[in-house]
Amino acid sequence: MRGKTVVVTGASAGIGEALAVALAGRGANLVLAARNEEALQRVKARCESAGGRAVVVPTDVGDAEACRRMVERAVEAFGGIDVLVNNAGLTMDARVDEVKDLSLFERLMRINYLGAVYCTYHALPHLKARRGLVVAISSLTGKTGVPGRSGYAGSKHAMHGFFDSLRIELRDTGVDVTVVCPGFVATDIRASALGADGQPLRESKHDESEGNMDVDTCVAIILRAMERREREVVMTTKARVAQFLKLVAPGVVDRIAARTMKDRQRQPPHSS
Repeated sequence: MRGKTVVVTGASAGIGEALAVALAGRGANLVLAARNEEALQRVKARCESAGGRAVVVPTDVGDAEACRRMVERAVEAFGGIDVLVNNAGLTMDARVDEVKDLSLFERLMRINYLGAVYCTYHALPHLKARRGLVVAISSLTGKTGVPGRSGYAGSKHAMHGFFDSLRIELRDTGVDVTVVCPGFVATDIRASALGADGQPLRESKHDESEGNMDVDTCVAIILRAMERREREVVMTTKARVAQFLKLVAPGVVDRIAARTMKDRQRQPPHSS
């Protein structure tokens, strides 16, 4: 990655921040995109301390024109693009029959799916010029439905369909497509999940203290996949087994998903 230009969306926190800093440590040039400029400046400082170069481009990936401008800024700063990491994402935590604001489904699709489409579309000519790599940070939820995450799952399923199709279209161009499917990772994404009213919950309904992969482990897996230009990465053995089970016993996978989310439900404090 030394000397390569890598665009990371959703770079202001979580997986995006940790991945950007790790890439900077390998000598990459980082283009940091997200809505929160103050947070991006903090990440930029971390990237530069790690030994990389970085530019901040405040971007709402749900805005196609903003994505175009972000790509232009990346090329202006570093002369081209070698890797695009579509990491920006938003989740939800509500059953469909609880939802009071239907616009939350549109918002999830616009950020998680269309945001990746917009960024990829505008970056593609530059990626072709350098025989680059497109990385889509999806989710296990993009392969298996999860209760309370219907809109998120829908957006990630759409992402999978888009990037699987794009991979085939780009077979003779030298551009590869890697789809990454993390499971539960110890980030704040679920604390900012949209609730039934379409507003951020600010606190996860689920116990996030156990059973989550730490961010550094997640990033190490992503980096290895990028270096090998792998087609798809399903991060855990349990998840890979579940993908096989889904083919032969899909009802079992449904029950596992339901039980997993129930077991992770945050318990109310005991009264004295």
